[in-house]
Amino acid sequence: MAPYESDDNTTAGEVDEPSTARRRAARYVVPVTVMGVAAATIGLVPALADSGDPDLPKITAAQLIEKIAQSDVEQLSGTVKISTDLGLPDLGGLESSLASGAVERGEGGSSADPSTKLTELASGTHTLRVAADGPDRQKVSLLEDAAEYSLIHNGKDVWGYDSKSNEVYHGTVDEAGKEQKPPATPKDFAEEALKSVDDTTSVTVDGTAQVAGRDAYKLVVKPKQSGSTVGAISIAVDHETGTPLKFTLTPASGGAAVVDVGFTKVSFDRPAASTFDFSPPKGAKVTEEGELDQGKPDPEAEKELGEGLEGIKVLGEGWNSIATFDTGGEGLPAGDAGGFLGSLGDQVKGDFGTGTVFSTRLVNALLTEDGTVYVGAVTKDALVKAAEEGK
Repeated sequence: MAPYESDDNTTAGEVDEPSTARRRAARYVVPVTVMGVAAATIGLVPALADSGDPDLPKITAAQLIEKIAQSDVEQLSGTVKISTDLGLPDLGGLESSLASGAVERGEGGSSADPSTKLTELASGTHTLRVAADGPDRQKVSLLEDAAEYSLIHNGKDVWGYDSKSNEVYHGTVDEAGKEQKPPATPKDFAEEALKSVDDTTSVTVDGTAQVAGRDAYKLVVKPKQSGSTVGAISIAVDHETGTPLKFTLTPASGGAAVVDVGFTKVSFDRPAASTFDFSPPKGAKVTEEGELDQGKPDPEAEKELGEGLEGIKVLGEGWNSIATFDTGGEGLPAGDAGGFLGSLGDQVKGDFGTGTVFSTRLVNALLTEDGTVYVGAVTKDALVKAAEEGK
């Protein structure tokens, strides 16, 4: 971890990095990762418990970041909450209806498929039970009204079970998959956020708090630049283990947190081995991972998309970084579909012609009439300016 300039308001001018491009891209990935929390293996969160500020030894921002980096906790269990408020357009339940309809029609889907079920974490507040025992055993259960969805990773096997439909998903993981796993705990979110720390960032220690009955320090990360939609990132760090217990991202526009992830109960004892055992219940419909390929995009189409995304450019610096790429199309589709999509955004004009800005409380995207996309955790005006300068 790089040295920091001061104890109370620090910047990281010497952050270790594989390459400048990766470092710049990381700033873009942070908000996108937050938006993609629904795909996480485990999503976590609550408000900091208001039980008084614990009296802990003074610590600097640099020391606290180092404490996070050195944390080696691999065993834990507990109850968590996740609250996500991206301010996405209200489609009147249309997206849920389409997803459930596809499953009911048997279009290669399963209600136990993690990629389908965990999209529920993209909005609202949810309660989960989690457990972990090293890199090969994790479990998260999404608690619902009179039902429960569990996702279990045990060795090579991945099981998803939806008690409401009595459906089971079974897949496997390989070594490559382990390296590419999505954010799983507040620590994962914290590490992604800290990748974005550079001389455009303020990092401070803002006192102490209690989370899930444990004493913690509060680390606050803020952009120094104007124009970013990120207001601040607050990370509660366990005083004893250095494990992030809570991650909160608030927008520059104010109001409720965009993402709030943290434990309400937590234990660092090793969970019982039986926690990760699973066998399909009697009568359950079991879907193997390969059977879901029927409803997935054509591999050639995915290849073409991947090749197109390789042309992504990052404009600007720091928290004002904007990713841009050419979709190869011509903006919004014609007809009713284009009209509907256009109604979800704001129409803008500039030297680039016309375009539509699609906004959330965190990430905004501009699609121009020639099919160019500009996206980032920046304001609408910043996207328009970037598009004009790109012409």
